[in-house]
Amino acid sequence: MTRTSPGPSSDYGLVDIAVIGGGINGAGIARDAAGRGLKVLLCEKGDFAEGTSSRSGKLVHGGLRYLEYYEFRLVREALIEREVLLASAPHIIWPLRFVLPHSPEQRPAWLVRTGLFLYDHLGGRKQLRPSRGLDLSRAPEGAPLRPEFRRGFEYSDCWVDDARLVVLNLIDASRKGARILPRTRAVRARRADGKWLMEMRGQDSSAHLVRAHVLINAGGPWVQEVAHGVAGLNSAHNVRLVKGSHVVVPKFWSGSHAYLLQNDDRRVIFVNPYEGNLALIGTTDIAYEGRAEEVSIDESEIGYLLGIVSRYFRTAPQDRDIVHAFSGVRPLYDDNADNPSAVTRDYVFEIDGTPDVPPLLSIFGGKITTYRKLAEHALSRLAPWLPRMQAAWTADAPLPGGNIPGTFADFVMDLARDYPALPKTLVHHCARLYGTRARELLGSARTCGDLGRHFGGDFYEREASFLRETEWATNAADFLDRRTKHGLHLTPAQRAAFEAGIGK
Repeated sequence: MTRTSPGPSSDYGLVDIAVIGGGINGAGIARDAAGRGLKVLLCEKGDFAEGTSSRSGKLVHGGLRYLEYYEFRLVREALIEREVLLASAPHIIWPLRFVLPHSPEQRPAWLVRTGLFLYDHLGGRKQLRPSRGLDLSRAPEGAPLRPEFRRGFEYSDCWVDDARLVVLNLIDASRKGARILPRTRAVRARRADGKWLMEMRGQDSSAHLVRAHVLINAGGPWVQEVAHGVAGLNSAHNVRLVKGSHVVVPKFWSGSHAYLLQNDDRRVIFVNPYEGNLALIGTTDIAYEGRAEEVSIDESEIGYLLGIVSRYFRTAPQDRDIVHAFSGVRPLYDDNADNPSAVTRDYVFEIDGTPDVPPLLSIFGGKITTYRKLAEHALSRLAPWLPRMQAAWTADAPLPGGNIPGTFADFVMDLARDYPALPKTLVHHCARLYGTRARELLGSARTCGDLGRHFGGDFYEREASFLRETEWATNAADFLDRRTKHGLHLTPAQRAAFEAGIGK
């Protein structure tokens, strides 16, 4: 059971670790640490995954193009983690085949084949199918493409519901005793009596205190703001903000596969199936100097993405087809690369502390795929200050709802047999988002009438209550955009009615 925010004033006493930041890195560390027997508190100034971790390209992948920048260690770690995460959460992570039409103007075929060979073998691939060549003039995957693209390649990676990955880590952390505080900003942290004393403030102006042996700065784009503005420390490292934007359009090809398209600037974009009948196109890579809270897509990015798609597809989406767009900033470790696309996706830790001084660990960079290893490495670095910490454990532990026996398809069939009167789309939705927790959500319901008020699409009152009670959802965007993607399937009137109903 998740814990709710406290009253007007709270003192949480002494914990082993206090984490600032409720994105994927903070959530992963909180879960890992709580499972090692440590007392953990995590605070997040907004909603979980709101700032960056819900605005990714939604892939668990090794990073095929990073091989061109000789990031072999990062790619290998990510490929290994791809298999670990797939096994831990098969409801929100699943295999996806990518078709790469060959464009010799960008990369010769031998180079693509070499990259795919390395991609197949660097990470000890077990569950995913290997890469292969395609004759696009004959293969069905080539049907929507322009006739000049006659040759291609196909390889495997994985899809992930990024915001749910964050929340599932936090649910598990809470189950293991962690205190999780959404919409609670860290306002000041200072060392006192050999501990960190951190002051926090809720959105209702409530004040909270916690003492901690270790303080972790998982602020993402705000990592330097937290280090300097909250902890009063200067950092030797810099974070580089790179904007990535995506557009959502109606799906314009047949099949469950995705496409990877090369561009003249040596970047690639993904064209992925999304939410059944939609497609997700992204991402851009643009140096960003503004406030991370204010990031948004601009017309030039829309033209860039749709222009690449139109180069490859016979019938490509236009501006008028866009049903949704979003942007996020990637808080990358600044390695002084000139090209934003070449900035490393690896992570770097900075520790301010000595054996006798409680440490602040700040995280620079990272990517969703390697969040679990990042958490392990962070706790390993902090071991001298945490003598009672137990051994690492997350490599073989399913995330909440991920303990699915057999295949996911078999699980959906079993769930549908248990709830024969519910629409198949609703059963599949519950299976995908909640895994084995779907039965906890649906309970004794036998018809849609048992699920309470219908908000539109497959969204019912019972699910809204479940999200409020077990996943810290309070605002409309929590329910419609991050915990679920119901917002993409509601009419504007239905969304407005839901927002009015919850008073947000």
